[in-house]
Amino acid sequence: MTTQQPKKCITSIGGQALIEGILMRGPKRIEVAVRTPDGSIDSEELKYVPLWDRYKILRLPILRGVSSFIDSLMMSSKALNMSTEKSGMAEIEAEESESKFDQWLDKHLGDKLGGVVMAIGAVLGVLLALLLFFMVPTILFNLISNAAGPSVSGWRSPFEGVLRLLIFILYMGLIGYQSDVKRMFQYHGAEHKTIFCYEAGLPLTVENVKKQGRFHPRCGTSFMVLMIIIGVFVGIFIPFSNPFLRTFVKLLCIPIVMGLGYELIRYCGRHENRLTHFIAAPGLWMQRLTVKEPDDSMMEVAIAAMEKVIPENGEDRIKA
Repeated sequence: MTTQQPKKCITSIGGQALIEGILMRGPKRIEVAVRTPDGSIDSEELKYVPLWDRYKILRLPILRGVSSFIDSLMMSSKALNMSTEKSGMAEIEAEESESKFDQWLDKHLGDKLGGVVMAIGAVLGVLLALLLFFMVPTILFNLISNAAGPSVSGWRSPFEGVLRLLIFILYMGLIGYQSDVKRMFQYHGAEHKTIFCYEAGLPLTVENVKKQGRFHPRCGTSFMVLMIIIGVFVGIFIPFSNPFLRTFVKLLCIPIVMGLGYELIRYCGRHENRLTHFIAAPGLWMQRLTVKEPDDSMMEVAIAAMEKVIPENGEDRIKA
């Protein structure tokens, strides 16, 4: 008598770590599961219609990468708000940050305060990202080029790419020491391990999830690393050395870089060979910083979200 082996598959289901919770996105449903202050799991469907369901042209190669990234940002914002409220983090932050100045702002600005703060934070965040990831590498290489002469001009794009990657690694490494971020990275691990468990054809239990690996080729961290690497090759064809002009052209190239990165991640998620191992290697290494080993309670949350998005007709299964 032979024992039937679990049927393995590759799934299109993906996820994201939240504050004390996890988002799982299936072909028909998006679920947000959060561990509440009383220890229970609150699971709720997130209503969102993807861009490529609204505009069919966005399903085309390259364009689908851009639309998928925008969808991820929109869903992430909604899901994070949900998890912040359900986990009780919003109340904690309000109590800790309340001051006489906050009370004055709340009195005079009222409901507009949240929007003003978010707008200012978003603008400052974008400006800081442009400065660190685009302008600083260009300015530093210009200083080196002025000192060494035109013989080093061919190294501009590799230098800028490596420096951007180092800044990214340093940033991820530093924020990982914060307790809240570390827990989010652990939920990231629970998300990956749960998807691996489902793809292995095993029942979704904590014991089965615990046995799985935590580094997945279709991870957002891998996507970011691939974008930086692809940006090196794109940057070779940008002739400008002026920091502002070069940054402007790089921003125009972001949709192309994003689209190419998405196609490579998609290919790596559907195939397993030497080429995909080579492409995925930098991103998998980087996940050592952003994907941590979860505890049992986190895996329970991931399972709760996963079970709600698995379709009965198997339309999530991808043919390699």
